[in-house]
Amino acid sequence: MYDFLWTLMSDRLGIRESRPAFRVFRFNGSNEVYGYEEKASGARLICKFYGRKYGADTDRAARLASQEYQSLETLRGYGLAGSPHHVIRPLGFERDINCVLALEYYDGEQFSQAIARAIHHGHHAHLYWRLTSLAYYLATQHNRTANGQGVDFNCDTGYFGTLVGKLQRRDKLGQWDADEFLWLSDRWRERPRMWNDQQVWLHGDATPANFIFGHGLDAAAIDLERMKRGDRMFDIGRVAGELQHAFMSATGEHRRAEPFIGHFLWEYSCHFPDRHRAFESITSRNPYYMALNLLRIARNDYVDQDYAGRLVGQARVLLRAG
Repeated sequence: MYDFLWTLMSDRLGIRESRPAFRVFRFNGSNEVYGYEEKASGARLICKFYGRKYGADTDRAARLASQEYQSLETLRGYGLAGSPHHVIRPLGFERDINCVLALEYYDGEQFSQAIARAIHHGHHAHLYWRLTSLAYYLATQHNRTANGQGVDFNCDTGYFGTLVGKLQRRDKLGQWDADEFLWLSDRWRERPRMWNDQQVWLHGDATPANFIFGHGLDAAAIDLERMKRGDRMFDIGRVAGELQHAFMSATGEHRRAEPFIGHFLWEYSCHFPDRHRAFESITSRNPYYMALNLLRIARNDYVDQDYAGRLVGQARVLLRAG
């Protein structure tokens, strides 16, 4: 590992230390993600270890690490490197060191921190500004990577059905409720607007942990192992759903997120030739994808039955009202 770090610092970051020494930091309580800082220069990088996630299946771990490497390179190839829109740079991969993927370190404020400041300290203007920045970044990524091919809404309804099945198996959803959710999803499938957009490259896991903000409108995307082609609303609805979840879990009141969600959708829409028409299209499709994200959160083992029930209930309201 020492030789791997030394080589990366020298060849990729241009650090010329004859005897480099490294400090090591674990990120967010994770056993898989660490930060490394060279003591003399202060240069930093991030290492994600895929090996432990999949036990003895080294081939799978290596495949997914390589997939993230290529995803990062793909988006950077669209000019998403630098200010204001940045995708972190992959620096190296080594299969024999626990399938480690080395990544550029980007210094800034996590989206999750901006949300927490608004909820717990009343820093609402700050969160509005961060949402403006995030909307600008995502609109740029989506618009630059649109390929002209129509979206396949069946992919998202299939994922919806998978989530409903998981909630049933974990006793967080009864048969009657599961049937209603699947029926509601089918009604959304019949709406032409759910099929009318074109495919873009999605972040794929647009959660508050995976965006970092710098100065001004600077925003960076990290953790692209789930990047895929699909409907831009998969990302947009996840951000909106995560905002609602953050306020629901911290305050018990989902409506406190609504001004921030509305601001985010309006700011995203301003990056289209007809802002009002874009906003109308986005807001008409957003309830489905918000509900999808709330169900995704509810199915996690760390979510207790009571709160899972609240998430499921809010997802139902969104699907019925849309």
